[in-house]
Amino acid sequence: MDDQQLLAIIRQHQPMLYKICRLYRDTREDREDLFQEIVYQVWKAYPAYRAEAKVSSWIYRIALNTALAAFRKRAPPVIYRDSLPEQAADPEDARQELQEQLFAALKQLSDADRALMALYLEDLSYQEIAAITGIAENYVGVKLHRIRNRIKTLLKL
Repeated sequence: MDDQQLLAIIRQHQPMLYKICRLYRDTREDREDLFQEIVYQVWKAYPAYRAEAKVSSWIYRIALNTALAAFRKRAPPVIYRDSLPEQAADPEDARQELQEQLFAALKQLSDADRALMALYLEDLSYQEIAAITGIAENYVGVKLHRIRNRIKTLLKL
């Protein structure tokens, strides 16, 4: 692979990287910093990539490790809202509010559970999730079921 191929791969996986940044950072500036750090780490690891795993798995692992390492260095404060709006006027506003609630619930999960949910939300198969995380494929299903129940409880569904 050359540098142009690497840039194309990063562009292709940008939405996934943005989701990871959103899960681990609260402000736009912090997300941009994390995205930049992830791209730097991918570029640094690029010469050692041996194509033993799918490119998406390789990038995902780097992104999660970077997000977790940076998150442990500086844990952001948790911001709680006093109340939710009574009713959203615009359906797009309602969708945005639901998305915010979901991300707030995801941020309350442990790092490992948050990483599993990020992979799940990327529509990866249990087999792919198992390969990335190093846990057994059947345990991925068990963990995701428990995590989804915890999120339902957090969202009071």
